[in-house]
Amino acid sequence: MHWIILPVILPALLAPIIAFAMRHDITLARVASVAGTSLLLVIALGLASLAADGTTHVYRLGDWPAPFGIVLVLDRLSALMVVLTSALALIVLIHAITTGWDARGRHFHALFQFQLMGVCGAFLTGDIFNLFVFFEVLLIASYGLMIHSGGKERMQAGLQYVVMNLAGSTLFLFALGTLYASTGTLNIADLAVRIPEIPIEEAALVRVAVILLMIVFALKAALFPVQFWLPATYAQAPAPVAALFAIMTKVGAYAILRVHTTVFGPGSAGTEDLAGTWLFPAAIVTIAIGALGVLGARRLMPLIAFSVVGSMGTLFISVAMFTPLGMSAALYYMVHSTFAAACLFLIADLVVSRRSGDRLSPEAPTVQNGLFAALFFAAAIAMAGMPPLSGFLGKLLILDAIRAPDTIVWGWSAVLIGSLLTIVGFGRAGSILFWKSTSITPEAETAQAPPPAPATVGQVAPVMLTLAVLAGLAVFAGPVSAYLGETASQLFDRQGYVDAVLNPSEGG
Repeated sequence: MHWIILPVILPALLAPIIAFAMRHDITLARVASVAGTSLLLVIALGLASLAADGTTHVYRLGDWPAPFGIVLVLDRLSALMVVLTSALALIVLIHAITTGWDARGRHFHALFQFQLMGVCGAFLTGDIFNLFVFFEVLLIASYGLMIHSGGKERMQAGLQYVVMNLAGSTLFLFALGTLYASTGTLNIADLAVRIPEIPIEEAALVRVAVILLMIVFALKAALFPVQFWLPATYAQAPAPVAALFAIMTKVGAYAILRVHTTVFGPGSAGTEDLAGTWLFPAAIVTIAIGALGVLGARRLMPLIAFSVVGSMGTLFISVAMFTPLGMSAALYYMVHSTFAAACLFLIADLVVSRRSGDRLSPEAPTVQNGLFAALFFAAAIAMAGMPPLSGFLGKLLILDAIRAPDTIVWGWSAVLIGSLLTIVGFGRAGSILFWKSTSITPEAETAQAPPPAPATVGQVAPVMLTLAVLAGLAVFAGPVSAYLGETASQLFDRQGYVDAVLNPSEGG
């Protein structure tokens, strides 16, 4: 049964075909890219259906048994993340095509597919070293997408992005070397077996590896104190690329969920408390940075980028509980925040392309000002966590998960105050862009350039799709939360994961 490897193989085969055979024919490249991404979504939904019964499925490349061979592991969590990636990718791809962003560089669609290959591989791999490999694949593709269509500011932000991630990759290698020297393996299931066998007094190197891995994953997830690369990168990236990058931070979050729960969980050589001890205060500071950044932003794209930083802090406050309830709330908020951030970037692209820039200053009203204002308002209340969309429910679930006496005051205060500041920041931006502009009359229309064309149905459709997903998450919050609760419970079933990977006759 080869379905599990298809989310990696499909974009890996399609990308070079587009790069070499279709790079001079944008129409053909678009057709191939849309068809491939649509098929990826269908495959992802099939894998989610396969994993829905709670069975952990393992794909052994070359039929080599773990831990000696490379394995891909499909459970509820990995299936969820692949579905999330493919659905977001299809929406973003439609926007890039309808707005013409993909035509501003020759290799957009090839890089897009390589990006999907890396992200899907990171979610499916059962080996930490191959997690590093897929990290590098998605990062190399993201470097090209980041500087798509060029520009001095974009190149500067891209350089910072490259330098930071190269530093993260170096630390990742150090962590892998340290972990392998201590245990003799990098297979996640095998690590979950071997680390508890190490006496605590001999596990110093393992604890060093835990901290190094947490720093690397925190860098990918834009968590304090290594979050400073994200605002400039997302603000300068092409809007469709920034929307796709909404899943990039979730790769770091997924890595923390998988590794620090399965490998470094209870009884693991004194490592079980290391992640939670550092994650909680880092998450609170990240929320503060994101909220203050939204409140003080003077441009639209940085404002949205800081809101992404704040959302990651909110997500990790729940993750830091390391309980099934906290993980379930974190997964719900992860799905919500991914689509909410992407929606804001897509709306920003429609608005900014019809203004003189993304500065938050009054200008003459843009074409379709009312439509853009309504879309921005809906996406802003989703990101800020106001009813009736899924952000409100996501934050309620997170608050419900923060119950410990030593965390409830700090956690609730951070989430609620951060939400208030985010609401004020988005309200200020929306009023400047769409309300104050109505009092300005265009001067000398005959001397100005022709007004921008109204957004077409195809250009607005991706935004409407993301808003529909956010509304659906709210309407079907009951069954979605139940599924995510089962996903979180399976994540904490370490023995079930180990048996499926290492003892196939006993596991799934």
